[in-house]
Parts: sequence; structure tokens; C-alpha cells
Amino acid sequence: MLGSRQPYSFVFKIAIGCAALAVMFLLAMLLGAKDVTLRELWLILVNRGGGDDKIAMLHEIRYPREVAAMLVGAALAVAGAIMQGLTRNPLADPGLLGLTAGANASLAVAVALLPALNYFGIMLFCFVGAALGMLLVIGIGAVKRGGLSPFRIVLAGSAVSAFLYAVSDGIGLLFKTSKDVTMWTSGGLIGTTWGQVQAISPIIAGSLIVAVVLSRPLTILSLNEEAAVGLGLRTVHVKAVLYILVILLAGAAGALVGNMAFIGLMIPHIVRAMFGTRYSAVIPMSAVWGATFMLMADTLGRTLYAPFETPVVAIVAILGLPFFLFVVRKGVKSLS
Repeated sequence: MLGSRQPYSFVFKIAIGCAALAVMFLLAMLLGAKDVTLRELWLILVNRGGGDDKIAMLHEIRYPREVAAMLVGAALAVAGAIMQGLTRNPLADPGLLGLTAGANASLAVAVALLPALNYFGIMLFCFVGAALGMLLVIGIGAVKRGGLSPFRIVLAGSAVSAFLYAVSDGIGLLFKTSKDVTMWTSGGLIGTTWGQVQAISPIIAGSLIVAVVLSRPLTILSLNEEAAVGLGLRTVHVKAVLYILVILLAGAAGALVGNMAFIGLMIPHIVRAMFGTRYSAVIPMSAVWGATFMLMADTLGRTLYAPFETPVVAIVAILGLPFFLFVVRKGVKSLS
């Protein structure tokens, strides 16, 4: 009887998550400096403004922004879930372990040296920077005898992030591009265009699909790597693909919103509390709740002091920092 109830319970929780995402998307589209009626929302979604300037403006400004918010939230949450599973580190997060800082540093190089580079080229630079940041953190954390402990990874991530942010600021000052870099890395979705959404959506969607496919091997790796080898799992190949997915997800998100920490930390923990530790559930539901959370944060940023905007990175930090401290306090015994 118990086994027959579990699938229904799982489906019910998925339905709740999808419903919450749909409701949050509707609220994000309806609320803002210019409130929208349900009829106007329908016209925005189907792109039938009939010459109405308000409908046309919201279709080109608010609609791509909220779609991008969902993509970025899903990407960062799944990247964090994968990293936590691979490193067995409860504090793993793209923004805390060097990936976001690496993407920002490479973005600063691209803006300074190749000012005419298009958005796709900038995104490629962010992928390279995210990979560099992660390799530096893993390399520094593994130098000392004993391997990669969670505590060493956190310390290495903090040091590498500080260094790469300093590199980004130095390049901005040297080439007088600080304002341009800040506009990219301020952690916001202002000015998001359909072109940017079209550039990142295939990469994020494809990475999410592959992450779901590899969720079962990730579950085994998150428990015991020796057991994974004993079960015939090609751990080196699986880990390589999963690290590439993290780079793609964090790089695509960083190319659009810059430095955005804590989403990849919070959401997987919340999802595991709701669904358990099996990554076949954690990965898809991290995507759903990450998208929902990002929509909520962006909506709060647009509506708290409308018509002025509160940076969404500030909203995320206000919500994420207490959660980070809670996770540190709860898991402090394991960080040794």
C-alpha cells in the first residue's frame, strides 16, 4: 500500500510545483510599474497588440524578461544541485565556488578587448571563464593532502572569487569600461531582449534535459563513489559530463545576469526537504522551484518601490544570506 501511494504523492508534489510556477509567472506579468489586465496579458502572450503601444512595449520588455528569469533560475538551481551532488558539499553553489566570478572576469575581458562582440560571443567567453574559475577552485582545493573536503572547497572558492572579481575591476579601470561591465554584472534582468533569450534558451534547455538523464548516476555518486564504481558506473565520464553541464548552465546564466549567488544553494536544499535525496526528483524540481523563486525575486524588485527598481541581486542576497548561515550552522560538523 505504501509503495502504491508514493508515485501519487510524487505526482501531486510536481503538480504543486508547476502550479506555483504558473501562478508566479502570471503575477510577474501582471504586476509592475504598469499593471496589466488579464485581457492585456492575453494580447501580450499572443503578440496581438493591434497597434496598442502599451501591449507592444510589454511584449518586448516584460515578457522576455520574465522568460529569462525562469531560465536563469532553473539553470542556477540545477547547477547548484549537480555541484552539491558531485562534491557532496552542502555549500556548493555556482556563485560561491568561482564559476560566476570566472564568468564575470572573462566578460570584462570581452567588453574591454572586443567591444563589438555580439551576445553569443560574450556568452562563449562566460563559458570559458566559468570553466577557469571552477578549475582554479578544484585545483587549489586539491593541492593539500587529503583531497577536496567541503571546507577547503569553500575557502578556495572564496579566495578565487575575490581574485577574479579584482581582475574584473582592474580590467574595467584600466580600459575605462567599468560602467559597461557593471551594467552586465549588476545581477539584473533590465533590458533583456528576445535575442538574448533565444541565445541562452537552447543551451539551458539542452543542459537541463541531459541533467535529468544523468540524475540516477548522480544519485549514486552523491552517496558513495566506490559503490558507483562497483556498480559498473563510468564515474570519470559521468563526472566530466556533469561538470560540463554546470559550466554551461552557470555560464549562460552569468552572461545574462552576472553575479547571482545563493539560488543554487537554497533551492536544492528546499527541494530535498520536499522530495528526498533522489536526483531523479531533485533535478527537475530544482528547475521548477528555481524558476519560481527567480520570478518572485524579480517581481519584488520591480514592485517594491515602483516605478524605481530594486536590483534583483539584492533581493536574492537578502533571502539567501540567512539561509546560507543556517546551512553552515546545521552542517558545521561536516565541514572539516
